[in-house]
Amino acid sequence: MEHMDDHPPYPSGLRLAGRRVVVVGGGQVAQRRIPGLLASGADVVVVSPEVTPSIEGQVLARELTWVARGFRDDDLAETWYVIAATDHAGVNEQVSKAAEANR
Repeated sequence: MEHMDDHPPYPSGLRLAGRRVVVVGGGQVAQRRIPGLLASGADVVVVSPEVTPSIEGQVLARELTWVARGFRDDDLAETWYVIAATDHAGVNEQVSKAAEANR
């Protein structure tokens, strides 16, 4: 029997306007993903102990919210979509499992 991890994810067009989107990680990958999320009208929340200067500027401009700490499973409460954008495999796996549990 095939496992879900045996196949790549299917890219899809998501309507994110007004929906909470959590980005876990505050580095270069997150920085590249955030502009598209903001352009789609998403309510972006970044969860990361540190962020790039560019993301910090978006926080200061009140374009998004920054939770300055590591990820916790309850960060996904009321979240419609999540992006795991850290360079820590263990954290990305935790995000994936929490997202699966919350559907």
